[in-house]
Parts: sequence; structure tokens; C-alpha cells
Amino acid sequence: MAEYTRQQVVAEAKELAKKLSKIDEIERFKELEIKINNNNKVQAHIKKIKALQKQAVNLQHYGKGEALKRVEEELDRFQAELDEIPIVQEFKDSQVVVNDILQRITNTIANEVTDEIIRQTGGNVLKGETGKGLEKENSM
Repeated sequence: MAEYTRQQVVAEAKELAKKLSKIDEIERFKELEIKINNNNKVQAHIKKIKALQKQAVNLQHYGKGEALKRVEEELDRFQAELDEIPIVQEFKDSQVVVNDILQRITNTIANEVTDEIIRQTGGNVLKGETGKGLEKENSM
């Protein structure tokens, strides 16, 4: 059985990340992000939302309840308008897909590491139980 250093595993993870960044769904996400960043209407809405968020924090800090309520309503309106822009919805949908892909990859790696530990200790993968195989080796 080959031994790996942490640095070798990290290097392989970086190589996997490069490969993942080239799959269709992630390429599409990157394209949409560029379009969002270059869309004046979207950027204007984002700028306004950020300004309103700062204003809301200040109003909350100073206990200005009525003014805060009005700012939060305006913030909700701008957020809803932003969400109605087709490229924004497409970007959000793409983000969900990419997050799902990354979550599946993370879960697969975690499950495979766990299963490998179980196998290496002579355990039962189906029951999810480790064995005592490594304990014997380590006690000698």
C-alpha cells in the first residue's frame, strides 16, 4: 500500500480542482458571473442594495425604528427587482447546480475515506464498523 504525504494529497486536490473548474456547469457559472459583473443594471442594483444595507445597520445601531422599517422595505423592493432580472435568476440557478456538484464531491470523498478506513481495519463497510486489524499491527 502506497503512503502519501499531506503535501502530495493537497497537490492532487489542487489538480482535481483544476479539472473540476473545466466541467460544463462550472464553465457556465463563470460565464454568467462575468455577465453579471458587466451588466450595468445589475451592478446599479447591487450598489443601491449595499448602500441601503449600510444605512439599515446605522439606523439599527441608533435605534431609529421607523426609518429602519422604511429602509428595509426599500431594500426588499430593490432585492426583488434584482431577482427579477433574467441574468440574475440564471446565475442563481447556476450557483445552485455548482454547489450541488461540490457537495456531492465532498460527500463522495468523505464516504470513500471512511470506507477505506473500515476496509483497512478489517471492518464491515456495510455495517459501517471498523475492525481491529490496525490495532493488532500497532501493538506489535
